[in-house]
Amino acid sequence: MDQLLKLLEGDCTLSKAQLAAMVGTSEERITETIRDYEKRNIILGYKAVIDWDETDRQDVTALIEVKVEPQRDDGFDRVAERIYQYEEVESCYLMSGDFDMTVIISGRSLQEVARFVSQKLSTIDAVKSTATHFILKKYKESHLIFKKPEPQEEGFVFV
Repeated sequence: MDQLLKLLEGDCTLSKAQLAAMVGTSEERITETIRDYEKRNIILGYKAVIDWDETDRQDVTALIEVKVEPQRDDGFDRVAERIYQYEEVESCYLMSGDFDMTVIISGRSLQEVARFVSQKLSTIDAVKSTATHFILKKYKESHLIFKKPEPQEEGFVFV
């Protein structure tokens, strides 16, 4: 049923009948499988991807690189749990490379994001340093393109 998960990830508004036809099974089987995935926390939720730039909402999104000191017995998990509990945090990932975690947050202004970093994130004992990057424009998220490119006319040069 990996195909079902891919279909739901791409468009969770598809009806059970549509999903059944696409997967080649019954609606009842789709309903049972989805219920099972939800119970087992394979499906964690359903979400619409919104282009907030096309609305009146004035939010700022930031990607924050975080260097962390791992905790005895828990590694990075305890620190990650503390970070992702904050309401501002949209996403939190353990990373390989020069920093340990990536935290993505949203706020109403640059100052609100700066306050989160200086008053909440950087005050956690295990956090050693942060680097904040503000997202200026979103082009693609969750496989969805925000602005479709204008069709280009092919130009021909005759000599």
